[in-house]
Amino acid sequence: MAFSTATFAALIESNGFTMWHYVTADTRATVTGAGYFATVAARLRAGDLMLLQTADAMAMLPIRSGPALGVGVTLDGVVGALATVRNALFNFTVNQSISAIVRTIVLAPLAAGIVVGGSIPVSAQVTGAISTVVFGIYDTNGTLVPPAITAPVIGGSASAILPAPPLGTSYRIRARDGSVPTLVATSFAFNVGPDLQFLLQEDDNNLLLQTGSGLKQS
Repeated sequence: MAFSTATFAALIESNGFTMWHYVTADTRATVTGAGYFATVAARLRAGDLMLLQTADAMAMLPIRSGPALGVGVTLDGVVGALATVRNALFNFTVNQSISAIVRTIVLAPLAAGIVVGGSIPVSAQVTGAISTVVFGIYDTNGTLVPPAITAPVIGGSASAILPAPPLGTSYRIRARDGSVPTLVATSFAFNVGPDLQFLLQEDDNNLLLQTGSGLKQS
């Protein structure tokens, strides 16, 4: 079909700008072809807009000189609706400096012959930024036997004297960092025996039993 003025009209006219409206049974490709609007070329000015309704699309097109139509925007049609594609590329760079900090606690060996009512001297060698060491005695169930003693680190070592726990077996000494509870050193298991002080006492020429009676050979 050819251009028809019957379906061509101005919708808005202001300040030298006009928005045109055109309806046709032609296809968009036909309407946007060269010379289609030649009969109204004198009325079309560069910068005007045309709302175009064709057989296969609805579009808004700018008027160029000639009067040629620009690419414009397709609002609806078999060619697909308006689509906006955005693409962004972001680059992230992370720099992190890592250095190793050595922190160790090494328990010194325990003295032999721990008995009820006695005391247990404990000490530990310390490496790294550890200011205090907490010493404690733990039973076979891993339960602390009070008291725990916190000792300052002086010259790379810490020491304390713990009261011996009740008569029993498989006790252990634990020394942990006062500020980092997960840094722990644990001793080998040890036993606590009965008080043998009476066997070290004498009555004239006899050793004494715990009851105070003499130790005799039967």
